[in-house]
Amino acid sequence: MTNEELHDMIEKLRAINHQFKVPIVTEVARKRRSPFSVLIATLISLRTKDDVTREASLRLLTLASTPQEMVHLSIATIEKAIYPAGFYKTKARRIHDMCDELLRRYDGNVPDSLEDLLNLKGVGRKTANLVLTQGFGRPGICVDTHVHRISNRLGLVQTRTPEKTEMALREILPKEYWIEYNDLLVTFGQNLCTPLSPHCSHCPIDVYCKKVGVTRSR
Repeated sequence: MTNEELHDMIEKLRAINHQFKVPIVTEVARKRRSPFSVLIATLISLRTKDDVTREASLRLLTLASTPQEMVHLSIATIEKAIYPAGFYKTKARRIHDMCDELLRRYDGNVPDSLEDLLNLKGVGRKTANLVLTQGFGRPGICVDTHVHRISNRLGLVQTRTPEKTEMALREILPKEYWIEYNDLLVTFGQNLCTPLSPHCSHCPIDVYCKKVGVTRSR
């Protein structure tokens, strides 16, 4: 795909995605403009539906909006706040421990480099890149299941893992699109380019899609 085609694809995704809700982490970032809030919402969102993540994140961040405040909450209180998020007990412990680590190692600040974020226990590349892009506004490509699946479906990349997809996209995607690429594809993937039987008849970028792996569509 040429840069001109990529630009047209991005413009079409921007246009159609306006009718849908933005991903929860983006919503939190826009409302609170805090790297810590983005980090917490991302940790809660793992294996959890957006609507559940939205309510759980708001409940917890209302109780504690900084690492200093969070470590003073009991783990039971954090569990209650984020329930029924998936694996809420494990996440509550992880959030509490991470806030303690932020206080010990970074004076209560969320680090602003990919390397330092990845050194935090429980933080993978998806979470680290979301904090960089949504929390700090720095270039990064966050690859979750939607981004990995759709990038391969389009034929932009031919990769087997999200990490390899991230590295491939860094080579071909103009840097100006890095931050918003995750938002665009997550929203698109949740509403139109679904894992099974995607809505190809309503797809605004159908002309660019190689439909890799698509056996049935609507």
